[in-house]
Parts: sequence; C-alpha cells; structure tokens
Amino acid sequence: MGDHTRRRFIRATGLVSVTALAGCAGDDGGGGAEDSPTETGMDGGDETATDTESSDGGDGQADTRLSWHAGGTGGTYFPLSNEFKTVVEDNTDFTLNVQSTGASVENVGSLANGNADFALIQNDIAYFAKNGTGIDAFQDNAVENLRGVATLYPETITVVTLSDTGISQLSDLSGATINTGDLGSGTQVNANQILEAVGITDFEEQNASFSQAADQLRNGDIDAAFVVGGWPVGAIEDLATTNDVAIVPIDGDNRTAVKDAASWFADDTIPGGTYSGVSEDVETVAVQAMIATNADVPEATVETVTAAIFDNVDALTIKTEFIGVDSAQDGMSIELHPGAAAYFDA
Repeated sequence: MGDHTRRRFIRATGLVSVTALAGCAGDDGGGGAEDSPTETGMDGGDETATDTESSDGGDGQADTRLSWHAGGTGGTYFPLSNEFKTVVEDNTDFTLNVQSTGASVENVGSLANGNADFALIQNDIAYFAKNGTGIDAFQDNAVENLRGVATLYPETITVVTLSDTGISQLSDLSGATINTGDLGSGTQVNANQILEAVGITDFEEQNASFSQAADQLRNGDIDAAFVVGGWPVGAIEDLATTNDVAIVPIDGDNRTAVKDAASWFADDTIPGGTYSGVSEDVETVAVQAMIATNADVPEATVETVTAAIFDNVDALTIKTEFIGVDSAQDGMSIELHPGAAAYFDA
C-alpha cells in the first residue's frame, strides 16, 4: 500500500468514531483485541461482561461488579490488570472483570460509552481524547467524561526486527513492511508519529497485535514491528527465544526530532539483557501508562479501588519499581476523578 493510500485508509476509518471503536467491546472483547478476546473474573456464561452490576439485587447499594479493560495478552496491560484484580478483590468487596482489548484508543471508547469502569491507557491518548485533538479518532470529538486515576510506569517504544533483516537504524525502515500495532491502538498512533517525525513515508503498514507481529517476523511477513509497553514485553521475550532479534534505537537526531514533534515522548533506555541476544543498552523514547475511569463511576468506588492498589503495591510483581503513591501523578495529562483526588490528597 502506497503512502497516500495508507494515510487515506487511516483517515477514512478515522477510526470512524471513538464510540464505534468500543461498540463491540462487550463480552466478545471487541474488534481490536491484541489476541483472542480474554476475560477473567466471569462467574457465569450469561452475564454481561462490561456492565457494572450490583450483587445485592438492585436494592440501591453500591455496585460491586466492575469492568476493567486492559490490552492484549502479549503486552503488559493484561497481566498487570490481573494483578490489580487480585489486590482489589483481596482488599475490597468489589469484583473486577478484566477484559483483553485493543488497548488505549479502544479503551477510551469503552470508558466513553460506559462499557468499562476502569481501563489502562497511554497518557498521550488520554490527552488527545479529553481535548478532542491530536488524532482523527478524537478530532472535534472530545471525550468529556474521561477522568484520570493514576500514572503507573513508562511505556517504552520498542522497534523490533530480526538480525538478518539488516535493519539497524530508523532510516533502514524506508521501503519496509512494518507492523505498527493494532488498528486504532495507541501503538499505531505512536508508530506513525515517530515515522513521520523522522521523515519515513515510504513503507507498507500492517496492523496486528504484538503476539501476531512476532509471528509475522518469524514467518518473514514483515520487516519490523513497533511495540509499546513496559519492558520486558512478553511477545518480544518469546520471539527472542526462537529467533535472533535486534532492537532498533531511537537516539541522537532521531530522538530529538521525535520529541520536538510530540512533547509527551520522554527519553528511555531498554537495558542490555532485557531480551535474549540483545546485550547492549538501547536508547529509545517512552510514553506513560495510566489508569483511567469515567466521571459517572462513584467517587467512593474510585477511592476504594485506588486505595486497594496503591496501599498494596508490595503485592504486585509487575513494574513495581515505578508504581507508587509518590509518582502516581507524574505525567498525568487529564483531570483527576474526585475519588482518586480524595485518595492522593489524603
């Protein structure tokens, strides 16, 4: 697909609308999930996965069943969300249904239409959504009810390829076939921002999950893939056990150009040894992962869930070097939900 055709396709989908992205994000996980739709916390086959439900028969007491939208099973959002599920259920009366999705942009749609009570998203996507700007999905279509809860950890931009492709710098991606992430995901947004910032316009774009991208690399169907998530990303770890992988740096003038084009990118480094066969540190950029909710979720619910997570960080195993009360507002790009504000201001 030529550059102009590719851009027309993305613009035409616009991603249609933010609510359309989440329109199918019910029990079946929606159309953008990184892997086959996966849910945890379901008690019966005929219950709605994405509605907040009351376990008291609807007598006016607070709802106790909450829907939490994560990301694909090959990334960081899904396993971390399941750790959140455990600490919330161990320390509150709430039950969390964690659902695999296409991540940030789709998750904003689910929050906007009430299909999700909480979700993990990127801080740049949150800003775009709340302000109705930045990308076609949100242009002049602000998500007014989107609220922040807490920021969590840097989401590293990883450009992964195989050693035998000969791709060692971003300029080598010109003319390549590149998986930029699920259609409508934050990964796709970031990938296209970066490629445009460094002047790469001649490439064929593929859109699939992290796990599917790893399979495409194995099979020689693509030359490189963008992955956005806290390292180590499981899909890349798995790929590195079967193939010689290479991580393409975003450094020097390229990093400067990327940061000049989008202020939410920050410097980041993937430590040597993170992935098998990649022994040296790799310079790159990152955005920030965050928990979001919508304005209609009760203040007491948000405060209780927030407290359960941040009072029990020692029960987590993923990204614990970054997750904590002291850093939970670093990079927060949208208005806090009053329940989150009540916890962090206490």
